[in-house]
Amino acid sequence: MTTPPQPALPCAHLEKTFSQADFDAFARLSGDNNPIHCDPGFAAGTRFGRTVAHGALLCAVLRRLVEDLYPGARQLGQNTQYPAPSPVGEALRFDVETTGRPEAANRRRIALSLTVTRLLDGVTTCTGTTEIEV
Repeated sequence: MTTPPQPALPCAHLEKTFSQADFDAFARLSGDNNPIHCDPGFAAGTRFGRTVAHGALLCAVLRRLVEDLYPGARQLGQNTQYPAPSPVGEALRFDVETTGRPEAANRRRIALSLTVTRLLDGVTTCTGTTEIEV
């Protein structure tokens, strides 16, 4: 007797390209005016060569995708790392994937994986996990 296949776990994807105006608006809202995000002249002299996204900006987009998948869910925790920059003007792909079904002991908690990838070269710029309660 074969086990019927499990339905696919929920996931969400979004492609987005940030402009300098986006970085500047986020800096005004967050108060994070680090010149690596806000000053193209300064950033041109760094190893990145241009401004790069705030990590919190990337996480805000990922959180939006979590909300799309699980409306009203409460975020219990998040762990993210930034192995590469997300430069201004480069297309990014945001992915949120449910990594497992809720545990039998607590059917309200769900774990998800988070990834941001530069489309130009396929490099991961943000990776992590989050746990939500539905």
